[in-house]
Amino acid sequence: MRKLAIFKTGGTLPALAAGRGDFEDWTLAGLGAASDDVLIIDAQGGQPLPDFDDLAGVVLTGSHDMVTDRLPWSERLAAWLPGLIERGIPTLGICYGHQLLAHALGGEVADNPAGREFGTIPLDLAPAAASDPLLGVLAARPAPEVQVCHTQSVIRLPDGARRLASSDRDANEAFRMGEAAWGVQFHPEFDAEVVRTYIREYSTRLTAEGQDPEALAAGVHDTPVGDAILRQFMRIATGNGC
Repeated sequence: MRKLAIFKTGGTLPALAAGRGDFEDWTLAGLGAASDDVLIIDAQGGQPLPDFDDLAGVVLTGSHDMVTDRLPWSERLAAWLPGLIERGIPTLGICYGHQLLAHALGGEVADNPAGREFGTIPLDLAPAAASDPLLGVLAARPAPEVQVCHTQSVIRLPDGARRLASSDRDANEAFRMGEAAWGVQFHPEFDAEVVRTYIREYSTRLTAEGQDPEALAAGVHDTPVGDAILRQFMRIATGNGC
C-alpha cells in the first residue's frame, strides 16, 4: 500500500516543540491524516530515501536551515526530488520545502530582497490559481490570508513553473510544476500562536530591518486557509481530489 511521506527538513523552536509538537505534527493535523498511514522521514538524519513506487504523495516541511547553504542532506534530497515530478507523484513543499523544490528543478533561491516576511498576510492569487487542483480551493475566498515566517525566497521560478500566488514582499508565494507538484512559501500548518512566537524570537532582526515586531504580532490571527490547502492536498494524494 502506498503511503504519504512527510520529509522533516528541520525542527521548530525548542519552546514550541516542548509544548506544541513539531512541523510534522502540525502538518499531520492539517492533513487530517492518521500517523499510522504516513511515513515520517528525517531528511537531516540520513535515512534511506523511499522507492517512488511506495509513495502516494510527499510533503516537505519547513526548516531553520538555508537552501543556499547547500548542506549535504539537502542537496541529496534535491537530487531525488525531480523523480517525483517525472512520475506525477503529488508533492507539496512548504517554506524551506518550497525553496528546495524550486532549487531542485532549476530555480533560484536567495535572501528575500524585500527582507524577512513574518505575520498573517493576504495572498494575491494569479489567474491560474482559479483552476488549479490545489489552490483552486481558495478561489472563492477574497484575498485569502496565510501565515508566513521566512528569510529566503524563490527569486526565480524553474523553467516551466506556473506562478499561482504572490504577496507584497514575495513575488513567488506559490507555484506549480507539472501536474501535481506545488511549492508554497507560506506555512499552511502554522496557527496564530506559532507565528507570534516566531515574531518574538526574531524581533531583534526584524527591528534591524526597519520592521515593527509589535505591529506584526498585533496583526496576526488564525485563518482557515492553511487547513483548506492541506486537506485538499490529502484528497489529491489519496486520489479524491478534483
